[in-house]
Amino acid sequence: MRRDTFLKSLAALAAGSGLPLQALAAGANLKMMIPANPGGGWDTTGRALGKALQESGAAATVSYDNKGGAAGALGLAQFANASKGDPNAVMVMGAVMLGGIITGKPPVSLSQATPIARLTSEYNVFVLPADSPFKTMKDVVEQMKKDPGSVKWGGGSRGSTEHVAAAMIAREVGVDAAKINYVPFRGGGEATAAILGGNVTIGGSGYSEFQSYIEAGKMRAIGVTSDTRLKGINVPTLKEQGINVVIGNWRGVYGAGGITPDQRKALTEMIVKATKSKAWAESLEKNGWTSALMVGPEFEKFVDDEFAGLRAIMVKAGMI
Repeated sequence: MRRDTFLKSLAALAAGSGLPLQALAAGANLKMMIPANPGGGWDTTGRALGKALQESGAAATVSYDNKGGAAGALGLAQFANASKGDPNAVMVMGAVMLGGIITGKPPVSLSQATPIARLTSEYNVFVLPADSPFKTMKDVVEQMKKDPGSVKWGGGSRGSTEHVAAAMIAREVGVDAAKINYVPFRGGGEATAAILGGNVTIGGSGYSEFQSYIEAGKMRAIGVTSDTRLKGINVPTLKEQGINVVIGNWRGVYGAGGITPDQRKALTEMIVKATKSKAWAESLEKNGWTSALMVGPEFEKFVDDEFAGLRAIMVKAGMI
C-alpha cells in the first residue's frame, strides 16, 4: 500500500472510531513505569491495566519497567527525566507516592508529570504471622503501650497509607507516634516475606496483596482501615475495636510531563477504554478493588486535595 493511501486509511479509521488520530498513534506501544518492586499493589495494578489496555485494543503492546524505592520517588524521578514529552509513556501512582513526597521531600515532584486518571480505591488490612503470640489488634496495642519499639510494623515505603495508619493508631491509643518502629519495604513481595518469616510483628497493605495467605491460614487478619466491614471479608474494622482510624488507599496513572493537550486526551481515552474491558472487570473482582475512575481537571484537583489532606493527617499524627 502506498504511504499516502495508508495515512488516509488511518485517518479514516480514527474518524470512524470517534478517537483523535493521536490516540491510535499513542496506543501502539506503551511504556509503563511501575515505581515499586514486583509483587506489590502498584505492580499488580500496572500489569492488570496493561493487560486491559491490550485486550481492549487501546494499546498494541505494553512494556514494564519496575523501579522501587522512596515511596515511588525513584521511579518518578526516572520517569520525569527519561520520558518528558513522550506520548507513549505512563506511570502508575497513588496515595503512597503523595505520602512519600511529603515525608521524603525528594527533588522531584508530581508537577513534572501529567495527571491522567484515578483507577481504584482500596482499604488496608493489618495482619499477623499465623504463629504470632498476638491474636488481636488489642494484643498488639497493649504491647505497644508497654514498649513502642518492641512492635515492628511492616509495610510499604515511609509515608505509605499503612505507615500513616500505624501512626494514627498509636496516637489514638495514647502512644507517641514518633516512637513507633516502622520497617519500610520497597515492594509488596518483600513485605510479605518479612511477615511470613516473622521478621516484623505486624504487617499492613491492601487486602488483595495478603488475601491468598490469609485464606491459606499463613496470616491472621486483625483489622481493616475502612469505615464499615468490607463486603465478603470477615475482618473487623479498627473502629469496631475502639480505635477511631479510617484511611483509604487509591491508585491512578500519570502521563509524561510536557505532552500536548491532544496527547493527554488520547491517553485518557485509552485508559477509559481499558477500564471498560472484561479483563479490567475481572481484575477488580479478583483483587477486591473498587472502581474509582476519575479523569481530567477533576482528577487533578483530587490529587491536590489529597496531598493537602494527607499532609494534615501526618502533622496531626506526629509524622512530620
